[in-house]
Amino acid sequence: MTTAGTPTTSGHGPLSGVRVVELAGIGPGPFAAMLLADLGADVVRVDRPGGPGLGIDPAYDVTNRNKRSVIVDLKAPDGPARVLDLAARADILIEGYRPGVAERLGVGPGDCHARNPRLVYGRMTGWGQEGPLADRAGHDVAYIALTGTLGMIGRPDEPPAVPANLLGDYAGGSLYLVVGVLAALHHARATGTGQVVDAAIVDGTAHLSAMIHGMLAAGGWQDRRGANLLDGGCPYYGTYETADGGHMAVGALETQFYEEFLHLLGLDDMVLARKDWTRWGELRERVAARFKSRTRDEWTALFEGSDACVAPVLSLGEAPHHPHLAARGTFTDHGGITQPAPAPRFSATPTTVRTGPALPGADAGTVARDWGIPDLVTDDLVTEGD
Repeated sequence: MTTAGTPTTSGHGPLSGVRVVELAGIGPGPFAAMLLADLGADVVRVDRPGGPGLGIDPAYDVTNRNKRSVIVDLKAPDGPARVLDLAARADILIEGYRPGVAERLGVGPGDCHARNPRLVYGRMTGWGQEGPLADRAGHDVAYIALTGTLGMIGRPDEPPAVPANLLGDYAGGSLYLVVGVLAALHHARATGTGQVVDAAIVDGTAHLSAMIHGMLAAGGWQDRRGANLLDGGCPYYGTYETADGGHMAVGALETQFYEEFLHLLGLDDMVLARKDWTRWGELRERVAARFKSRTRDEWTALFEGSDACVAPVLSLGEAPHHPHLAARGTFTDHGGITQPAPAPRFSATPTTVRTGPALPGADAGTVARDWGIPDLVTDDLVTEGD
């Protein structure tokens, strides 16, 4: 795969020297820890005996790249002490249990701060640490449903479209946890005092809709699906099917982009329909008919080099081969797995995929040595490679 444009200098990123303990979980917690690891942090994942909850082959779990793994049974008599030994030497700890579980296991904020007052203790949940639903089970789709964001997505005559688990788990969850723990780390380094970061998917996802709430208050957004400028209601901001069953994405919002878009479609007579909502139905029908007349590749070639803000809708397998993404090295191959490269990019402290997914327990020996915890390695938890 082409990786032109990526830094040639081998670097560990701006968080080099930061130590992170990740108590193994699924979804947003591992992704947040991966992001910290991508940025250069030394992330030690504390896996539980028996493997991950979703049963994904650890060798392919990209969210565990750039990390190291140890196995600790938190229900064993000496399990909590091993985690507390790690916490005593860490800058950040991340856990994604239901409220109260970490405390019952003996590795809650109080226990950890007794050993390390400077520790940033990051808590990742869907509902948050308090509130009527705090103790309830849930997943991404339920969290974003209550925030109003799921209800914005999809056609008005169909059920809301589920955006994989990108909006809740990763955007509203992982990224807010990372912002939170890094902000708290800055505070801890300035004051010597750590704190607890409560990152709830419902909070983060609601926060993502700040601009929409402003538009709603100003009367510029209708509180219903498929009726607005950015939710598919606008005929020059959305997707259209092509002759071969592919799709093109259109984002020709500004006047000059809209006019170029129509010109390339051969629909110059529809210029005045841009601000005339009564003609949006006609505009959509004519645009849809034009796109159905050619294949996705033909339309891609036609719009190439233009400012019409039109792009082909690519699959996961196609995306890494797009010339722009290949030139930037947006995706990379490591260990035979095609995956997104670390982001964002840094001029002085470049990041890279240093290692593949950490296999459960495979790094107990090196972590014990590097972190100065000889008791971390025991005969029953040592795996091949230590």
